[in-house]
Amino acid sequence: MAEIVSSSDFQSKVLDATEPVLVDFFATWCGPCKMIAPTVDEVAAEVAGRARVVKVDIDASPDIASRYGVMSVPTLVVFQGGQPVRQAVGVQPKQNLLAMLG
Repeated sequence: MAEIVSSSDFQSKVLDATEPVLVDFFATWCGPCKMIAPTVDEVAAEVAGRARVVKVDIDASPDIASRYGVMSVPTLVVFQGGQPVRQAVGVQPKQNLLAMLG
């Protein structure tokens, strides 16, 4: 299952990570976010050990969403070396998420 990170641990869990990190920017009230959640969790289980998958609640951590220009949810961003390298907006199939991670 994907771990929820907040403003206090985003630096250590995402930006300082040595492996690629898929960040699912979501909101609890968002229908499409609820639709993609099981897929995000499947991807998290499948890539465990070689990549990390985390979630950021845009209502709980609006500073992070603002910093990366998240305008709609779900937005999925892959970070490598502390930088965003790939992004997708909206519900995505599992193979797209795996492809984003490389």
